[in-house]
Amino acid sequence: MNKQASENNIDIKLLVMDVDGVLTDGGIIVQADGSESKKFHVHDGAWLRIWRRQGLETAIITGRQCPAVAYRMKDLDIDYVYQKALVKLEVFDRLLAESGVQPEQIAYIGDDVFDMPVMTRVGFAAAVADAMPDIRELADYVTTAPGGRGAVAELIRYLLKRMNLWDKAMERYRR
Repeated sequence: MNKQASENNIDIKLLVMDVDGVLTDGGIIVQADGSESKKFHVHDGAWLRIWRRQGLETAIITGRQCPAVAYRMKDLDIDYVYQKALVKLEVFDRLLAESGVQPEQIAYIGDDVFDMPVMTRVGFAAAVADAMPDIRELADYVTTAPGGRGAVAELIRYLLKRMNLWDKAMERYRR
């Protein structure tokens, strides 16, 4: 377990996510023309917006490249989008340089072995419920929801509480 995860409160500035198996259920729909479709959970999108309203940043690092992902990430105002990231750790180093955020201020959520190198470098590592066993063991937090079924929303709620931002985040909804 990462040192920061054992502390009562954590200081995360940037949430980094894998896409396939985290923001989606891992399935890929291939159309007759070769284009791909992806199914994203609306709760993840809503909570990503709440996260960003707190002045916090977001990023994706995914090994695949898909126009549907680019479209959805633009719709959600994701700050940093890296597709076709075949070596995620190299892309993570690029993200550090571009964002100016320190590794210990980053939370990462993944599901597969390709996520392991980044998960070992961040301040807070999370895994979706249906992640590979090695990934769940590495994680500081494992969601109860599987990938593509609100796991990111669950993680954001957990982090906002641990960061003492929950009440601020909920102000606009408690009228």
